[in-house]
Amino acid sequence: MTPAARATSLTKVYGSGDTRVTALDAVDCEIAAGRFTAIMGPSGSGKSTLMHCLAGLDSVTSGQVWIGDTELSTLSDKALTRLRRDSVGFVFQAFNLVPTLTALENITLPLDIAGRRPDRGWLDTVVDTVGLRDRLGHRPSELSGGQQQRVACARALASRPTIVFADEPTGNLDSRSGAEVLGFLRRSVDEFGQTIVMVTHDPGAASYSDRVLFLADGRIVDEMASPTADSVLERMKAFEAARA
Repeated sequence: MTPAARATSLTKVYGSGDTRVTALDAVDCEIAAGRFTAIMGPSGSGKSTLMHCLAGLDSVTSGQVWIGDTELSTLSDKALTRLRRDSVGFVFQAFNLVPTLTALENITLPLDIAGRRPDRGWLDTVVDTVGLRDRLGHRPSELSGGQQQRVACARALASRPTIVFADEPTGNLDSRSGAEVLGFLRRSVDEFGQTIVMVTHDPGAASYSDRVLFLADGRIVDEMASPTADSVLERMKAFEAARA
């Protein structure tokens, strides 16, 4: 099966001369389709940069990135925008909902912008899975943080994207709301075959994934299948001890 996303020799450099910083250093990785992958690492390790490059939100200095069979550097700006709109979903720490729109309007906003009608059956499935049926007419200010993030998750899935990228999706949530959001992301993989890539610093959040990639100093230094919160925490502690 073709990976949902992959990178070869992915290098990202910011600045030049004395201010030059290598955020990603010749990274090779594959994101398996229909799986939940977490990306972890200490602050400054390059995990958000890796996600942004894989998602086509940031250009690469060298190397190649694919979403499905499409190599991103071959695309014009217009074609890249179209690919992100049609094939990629995003969930951010800050929710990024439009305050004047209802929950339902926020969920369907990317489809509305693209001039596409939502698949009503699929939209109903997503809404019921995130448990928002009775909140669809509410605006973000009338929803809890957890409910707002579930709206954001539903928005990311409404267009049935090839891959969903989630950047610290539980970072602004209490533990109960975070567990609700992570449970929904897990179900979207198990029940719908969705592909999820999540950047997180939380071992508990990473335990919802199928596989964890560990970054340090812009390189993938380890990976773990079938993670638990304890096993991830122990691995992170070992990395910190080695860097000390």
